[in-house]
Amino acid sequence: MSQANYSLTIRAVIPAKIGMLGRVLAAIGEAGGDVGGVDIVRSAKGAVTRDITVYARDEAHGDGIRAALEAIGGVSVERMSDRVFLSHQGGKVGMQNRVPIASRDDLSMAYTPGVARVCMAIHHDFEKAWDYTIKGNSVMVVSDGSSVVGQGDLGAEASLPAVEAKCVFLRRLADVDAFPLPVTVRDPERIAEVVALCSSVFAGIHLTDIAAPRCFEVQRLLDERLDIPVFHDDQQGTAAALLAALTNGLSVAGKSLADATVVVAGLGPGGQAAVRLLVAAEVGQVIACDSRGAVSPGREGLDEPGLAWIAEHTNPEGRTGQAPELVRGADAFIGLSTPNLLSADDVAAMAPDPVVLALAMPEPEIAPDAAAKVARVYATGRPDVPNQINSGLASPGIWRGALDCRATEINQAMTLAAATAIAETAVEDLPLSEVNVVPSIFNQKLVPNVAAAVRRAAEATGVARLTGAAAG
Repeated sequence: MSQANYSLTIRAVIPAKIGMLGRVLAAIGEAGGDVGGVDIVRSAKGAVTRDITVYARDEAHGDGIRAALEAIGGVSVERMSDRVFLSHQGGKVGMQNRVPIASRDDLSMAYTPGVARVCMAIHHDFEKAWDYTIKGNSVMVVSDGSSVVGQGDLGAEASLPAVEAKCVFLRRLADVDAFPLPVTVRDPERIAEVVALCSSVFAGIHLTDIAAPRCFEVQRLLDERLDIPVFHDDQQGTAAALLAALTNGLSVAGKSLADATVVVAGLGPGGQAAVRLLVAAEVGQVIACDSRGAVSPGREGLDEPGLAWIAEHTNPEGRTGQAPELVRGADAFIGLSTPNLLSADDVAAMAPDPVVLALAMPEPEIAPDAAAKVARVYATGRPDVPNQINSGLASPGIWRGALDCRATEINQAMTLAAATAIAETAVEDLPLSEVNVVPSIFNQKLVPNVAAAVRRAAEATGVARLTGAAAG
């Protein structure tokens, strides 16, 4: 049961009699629900109104729990609220002033007549906008709604809650002012045009939840047109997190990147970016596969974006077949494909002490209980299993580092640096182990460590506008 996915607040009026609360809680348990908390809303002589937090499987299960409560004599349910929807009520982001406006003097500096001087200063030197406006710390988060959090093509408007969530994430973890901008156009050139025309106030563009192959073309077009970073969390963010987990996972197994054979299944945005980063990190041997099987020169379908490059730079032995065949003898498996792709027998046929990073959603390529019997290190994208991997491990720190040095792009060296910093952060407070190959997203050292590494890489590769003491 995923408690975060469906939890309820049930407001119930319960007779003020000894044992009635116990009957209510027992009824919830008998109906298969879990009680997270009980609060008193109001108390009267004959009844007590309580808010009960209940974790359920889904909406139908919640309705069943409500019916079980209403079947108790004297108990009535005033309302039942979905806590996820409550958390989104009114949206999750908003605007907040950074300077006080409490007097005429404050107003004269923030607005007229004082603001005119600042406007003229920027008119004469646009670089001053980085210092005297929101530009230097702001990121536009863009989606067309074509691939929304594993739910498919929902449209731009329906992507807004997910895009808002990315903004909340960047603000909370990296102090970045991120603004949601779902776009209703679908042609890559039109998306790039819309974003570029709105970009003057932003220091970076954060692409998310855009389906392949459109996402590749949108990023390419924006990279060509803009002199600010264009970052796709499903690509660079996911790849950095995976490389960090792989590095530490192999270390737990007594192996190194340089000697490892790694199979990557699933060549959407995250899978392709992971393959490119593994190659850049000089992993011993990378074998990539999609629904057609292993990618190698001469295979059909290489005209799809990115596959020709993968065919040229991976799978040196020209192996063929699907993932269950390819993982035989491999040291590690990275999955961004489909649930239940591998069996326990498949993993058992890998090299001793295999590392399995299974990120398929909503269920991984191999279930946790099956993997526990055969994998030395196991990780998923799920929050209820140790070693949760997602782009959130990398994105906040990468943006903090890129903004602090006013980077013109987020290049591969910066992504590699982020991966190394994530891996190193995992062992700063806890020893490296099978259940600790990546840090918690809320680790207070994570964003500063990643940001510092990204800044150094940006400076070393010549994409930082600010260097040395001026950065950060």
